[in-house]
Amino acid sequence: MSEQIIIKSPHEIELMRKAGRLTAQARAYAGSLIRPGITTRELDEAIFKFIRKHGGYPSFYHLYGFKGSACISINDEIIHGVPGKYRLKEGDIVSVDVGACIGDYHLNANKCVDRGGWHGDCCATFPVGKISEEAQRLIDATEGSFWNGIQYAKAGNHVSDISRGVQEYAESHGYSLVREYTGHGVGASVHEAPEVPNYVERRQGRGPVLVPGMVLAVEPMVNAGSAAIRNRTMPDGWVVPLTADGKLAAHYENTILITNGEPEILTRCED
Repeated sequence: MSEQIIIKSPHEIELMRKAGRLTAQARAYAGSLIRPGITTRELDEAIFKFIRKHGGYPSFYHLYGFKGSACISINDEIIHGVPGKYRLKEGDIVSVDVGACIGDYHLNANKCVDRGGWHGDCCATFPVGKISEEAQRLIDATEGSFWNGIQYAKAGNHVSDISRGVQEYAESHGYSLVREYTGHGVGASVHEAPEVPNYVERRQGRGPVLVPGMVLAVEPMVNAGSAAIRNRTMPDGWVVPLTADGKLAAHYENTILITNGEPEILTRCED
C-alpha cells in the first residue's frame, strides 16, 4: 500500500465512477445468484465473466496470490474467503467482496502490486435462503454501521470520525469490530493510503484530515461475538481470518468520494 494519500483529479474521479458502477453491478449480480446448492467457485466464475463482459477486469484476480475473482466468505469467515467446492446451504450467510478495474490493469512479477486503470471495491453479506433472525440482525447492523460512519465523511473531519461512527453503531447493537483489518484508500491501486479503521484508539490519533478528492473504501467487518480472530492457512499459504469463537461475521463496504458536501458513493448501480 502506498503511504502517500493521492487526491484524484476530476477526470480521474469520472473514471472511478465508471469502475465503481461496474463493481456495484457485479456485487448486485452476485447477490442475484446466491441460492442453496451453488458452489462458491461457480459464483466466482460468474462474477469474473460478468466483469469481463462489461469491459472491466476483476481487481482481486491473482492479487497477492489470491485464487479467485472475488473474496467469498461463509458464516464465521470474516474476509478473504477463497472460492471452491463448498455448496451454499439454506441458512448460511455469505459475504461477497468484489473489485473491478476500468483500464489497462496488470500485476508486477510478484503479483503483489497492481497498476493501470482505476478501481472500485465493495462488499455485502447476503442470506442464503431463509436465515435466522440473529443472522439477519447482524447483516443489518453491519450495513447500518457503514451508513452511520460515512455521515462523518466530510471535508475538514478526520478519518477517525468515520471510524468512531462505525464503532459506536456496531457496538451499540452488541457486536464487535475486527481490529486486524481496515478500510483503505482506492485509486489506480486497489489498496492505497490511508487506512480506515473501524474503531478508534487514542494512540492512533485522529488520523488524516479528509479533503475533497480523497477516495476511500469504508468497510465494517463485524463479529456477532468477540472481536478475536483465528487464522486458517490454505495449502498455498493464503490466510483466511475467522471468528475465534465460531460465531457469525458480516462485512459491508462501499467506495466513497470526499466532496465539498456529502460523500458520494461511487459503488452504486444507478447512473
